[in-house]
Amino acid sequence: MTPPLHLSLAGQAVDVLRDLVLTGEIPPGERVNEVEAAQRLGISRGPLREAIRHLASEGLLTLVPHRGAYVPSADADEVKALFELRAALECAAAELAATRRTDADVLRLRSVCAESRRSYSAGEKFPHRLDLAFHQTLLDAARSPRIAEQVRLVQQRVILLRSALHDDPPHQHASLDDHDALVAAVEAADPTRAAEVMRKHLARVCAQMLTSLSVAGPVAE
Repeated sequence: MTPPLHLSLAGQAVDVLRDLVLTGEIPPGERVNEVEAAQRLGISRGPLREAIRHLASEGLLTLVPHRGAYVPSADADEVKALFELRAALECAAAELAATRRTDADVLRLRSVCAESRRSYSAGEKFPHRLDLAFHQTLLDAARSPRIAEQVRLVQQRVILLRSALHDDPPHQHASLDDHDALVAAVEAADPTRAAEVMRKHLARVCAQMLTSLSVAGPVAE
């Protein structure tokens, strides 16, 4: 059954607007200009507002009464809280992936790792889509839909906050190395090692974000 047109348009707007937020094209601290966004997406403001409400439910936008929708800004407390939650979820997922993975899962993980290195070596800024793809592939191997659902929401929030921070090549290379180490642990069916690699990976990413924040300062609204 074909969904009503306004729902279909809102769904498309969600995907495009999410991408604008996650890539930093609408940066943290900035208000979503509804007129400009509707024109850009080629839709009316009704479906756009449905999309805005949906992204607000995911934590990617903040609705301010009488002012509109804003992209949330990063602060140290928010970063720490997100990584506490992310560590609890993703360390469990890494253990499950090492226990439940198939040979096909390992091949997919290695493929995403290789594509990430190719893209970054070609001079692209660390691509959020490939980072999400790696973690999603790991979650697929864990075969725990409830964990996967919650991790996706938390990861999006982290990527949003990272979009305002400067690229850090040594950190990005270390992240790619972490991904390779995770794949090795999963392939070896070593859940303890997989969880430990994930824990160290997330701790390092959190520390790097906090350092970047301390240098750049919070994004003003």
